[in-house]
Amino acid sequence: MQRLVLATRNANKVAELRAILADAGLDVELVGADAYPQVPDTKETGVTFAENALLKAHALAQATGLPAIADDSGLCVDVLGGAPGIFSARWAGRHGDDQANLELLLAQLADIDSEHRAAHFACAAALALPDGTEHVVEGRLDGTLRHAPEGDGGFGYDPILQPEGETRTCAQLTPQEKNAISHRGKAFRALVPVVREVLG
Repeated sequence: MQRLVLATRNANKVAELRAILADAGLDVELVGADAYPQVPDTKETGVTFAENALLKAHALAQATGLPAIADDSGLCVDVLGGAPGIFSARWAGRHGDDQANLELLLAQLADIDSEHRAAHFACAAALALPDGTEHVVEGRLDGTLRHAPEGDGGFGYDPILQPEGETRTCAQLTPQEKNAISHRGKAFRALVPVVREVLG
């Protein structure tokens, strides 16, 4: 069985991609980066989601000698010209402080009326092989930003993004509902034919 490694230490993300690959009938063993604790995390120095995903996938493929998948994602707000974008996880200064990021963004948008609060989650997913071969696909989830957080599911900006056609925020959806429409789910599913082709 072919082993694939996903550039994350997030067990939920590994489970999500594992389920997508299984649904597609792909007989692969997917493990997270924590299966290779000696491999350091890659610095995200790219200026696009695709560049960051490729950096992480190539680094992991080189270090492990295995096909590697990585993704990079964030929130893009129209009225902010696409920001926070690649800086989504560190918008308030400290990496991964979801609460601070959320509060800062809401403060920046405080005077913006609902009709001008369009935004989308974007995700680039990359597959890299040890020989340098690379593929990138993208997924997005369009919606509108609420004026206050609602729901306690998900993470990051989920409590303020209300997907198009929904009355609830991403944080109010069940994990199954969210995975079915999420930017990461779409990108991972778009990667399935690439994985199938590459692994023969």
